[in-house]
Amino acid sequence: MPEAHGSTAPEYAVRQALARVIDPEIRKPITELDMVGEVSVDDVGRASVTLKLTIVGCPAADTIERDVRAAAAGVSGITTVDVDVSIMSSDERRALVEKLRGPGARRGVQFGPDSLTRIYCITSGKGGVGKSTLTANLAVALAAKGLRVGLVDADVYGFSIPGILGLVDDDGLAIKPTRVGDMILPPVGRDVKVISIGMFIDAAPGQGSSGGAVAWRGPMLHRTIQHFLTDVFFGDLDVLLLDLPPGTGDIAISIGQLLPNAEVIVVTTPQPAAADVAERSGIVARQTGQRLFGVIENMAPLVQPDGSVLDLFGSGGGAEVARRLSAGQDSPVPLLASVPLSLALRRGGDSGEPLVIADPADAASIAIQSVAERIATRGRELAGRRLSVSPR
Repeated sequence: MPEAHGSTAPEYAVRQALARVIDPEIRKPITELDMVGEVSVDDVGRASVTLKLTIVGCPAADTIERDVRAAAAGVSGITTVDVDVSIMSSDERRALVEKLRGPGARRGVQFGPDSLTRIYCITSGKGGVGKSTLTANLAVALAAKGLRVGLVDADVYGFSIPGILGLVDDDGLAIKPTRVGDMILPPVGRDVKVISIGMFIDAAPGQGSSGGAVAWRGPMLHRTIQHFLTDVFFGDLDVLLLDLPPGTGDIAISIGQLLPNAEVIVVTTPQPAAADVAERSGIVARQTGQRLFGVIENMAPLVQPDGSVLDLFGSGGGAEVARRLSAGQDSPVPLLASVPLSLALRRGGDSGEPLVIADPADAASIAIQSVAERIATRGRELAGRRLSVSPR
């Protein structure tokens, strides 16, 4: 093996092996992130590696160090591995942030009109229809198909995504994101990059694991969503999902302003009352310039083992919402799926193990996976987008 970058052949081999170690938060090789310093190998095969973590108390420190040891130990001729763990200097952190964002990059919403990321806002007219559970399961199903997925828990008042995805500590509080300079790295749960206001709120004395309450008005809500879309580094995503609060309030309007290129999925239950208010949320999305992608009916009738049908919440609400929202459109708004009543779906949300992982064969899981398949096979459109090329 030839020498490279002033290294001996064994040192070069170790560096090549370390290039396969991925930072679990940034999802890039640690060598590409300049987290590997000096590498040396002595005559008896003892490898010494300097590992530079981004911050003190990096939550991924143990994982990265373990992977570094395993990668170096797997190189032919290496007998033992010593890892010297240090912390990046302020200048090194600034250089890392610039590398990730791009040189001279302006801080702004990452997923503007020119982005190739497909963006889906999951909304509902009222609470209690299972919107967050469906969003989390949809995100996990998309990630399982190999897509790079991000999820913004924009339900500021009723945040629940961290718990549904198991991103909580032993006290039941949402795991905190890592900060590198002015950049925030979202925690990763079930291969989905997640950000939620619940990750920034501590429980007050006597609150237990429920976390603090959010009592904000319009301007503060707008700044929070803008902060998520500006300062949280998601990297290159194939799909970004946003779990919106129920109704047609400030956040829905802010999302329409910040992400006019987003598409909207309306969640409803079969009962007529839910269908009526679900239609309103779709109308507001259309008024802000967003396109309606489709409707998901949750808690639909369940076929029981004896062949009888349990329609606890009635039937037909999803199809009715899709029909109403199709009026006046160039193309109809489809009913994407009817997700049947499922105790397992609810249990998965409570336990932090989404149903699409826990039981892919469950009827509700199959319905959600069908929506994921529909999204995953759409591809990225270039029409109407600026490309970063110039004529010569």
